[in-house]
Amino acid sequence: MNPKEPLIPKQTPDCHGYSDASLPPPYSYQEQQPPAYSADESAHRSEAVAAGYASFQDIIPEATSETTPMLSSWSFEDKTVRRAFVRKVFSILTLQLVFTFSVVCVFTFSSAVKEVVQTNLWAYLSSFIVFAVVAIALTCCKSFSRRHPWNIVGLVLVTLSLSYMVGTIASFHDTTVVVIIMAVTLVISVAIIAYSAQTRYDFTIYYGVLLILAVDFIMFGFFCTFYYSHVSSIVYGCLGALLYSLFLMIDCQLMMGKMSYRLSPEEYINAALMIYLDIILIFLYLLGKR
Repeated sequence: MNPKEPLIPKQTPDCHGYSDASLPPPYSYQEQQPPAYSADESAHRSEAVAAGYASFQDIIPEATSETTPMLSSWSFEDKTVRRAFVRKVFSILTLQLVFTFSVVCVFTFSSAVKEVVQTNLWAYLSSFIVFAVVAIALTCCKSFSRRHPWNIVGLVLVTLSLSYMVGTIASFHDTTVVVIIMAVTLVISVAIIAYSAQTRYDFTIYYGVLLILAVDFIMFGFFCTFYYSHVSSIVYGCLGALLYSLFLMIDCQLMMGKMSYRLSPEEYINAALMIYLDIILIFLYLLGKR
């Protein structure tokens, strides 16, 4: 060993395979400042932040985003939803009216059926009880009127029971009179529905007024039972047909959803039930008492 040569310590590699001489120099973070953002990097960061907040626009209903058309397509303001709702209601209503007036024709034209239904009062009372219970349940209980298929079952029961009641009442009248009243009722109903579809005048705001008139009309009918005359019977029938014609106009506007008040698209059973009852009551009041 040469004494003039400096002593160099032996370098041993660490666990990563680096020796002491190959280790990188230490870096001091306290002596250097972070690099400043350039204009391009700032713009890119702003775009990234804006894109990040855009994902919350589907939660905020006031914000407009790509999900807004999807959400608005399910609202009642959308024309496709409204037209499908109106089509469904009128399809159900057509089936109800065809069945009811078919039962009326059978009970009126067939003398054997007419004799049977006129002598069985218990069947009429049973159908009235079924109609009252199911109709009140459909009107007042939304969980029942919106739950498929129980709402359809309830509407079928209402249609069957009311058809039997109307057919029984019509069996006590002359066949020619019943046919004429059916035709008049259909003409009045179609005219009111067509007028309600194209008018811009809002009749839905007068629904409370009609309810008050309905209570007064019930009281008038109560007094007419004690002071019965042919003239009062005609007046009572005409006023009843006029009152429920106004109800039919308002219910049609509620269904079409173009005015101040409207029905939800989920209420297609209640909409069909209301319009069906309006038309049947117009028929009964025009038919009169016997």
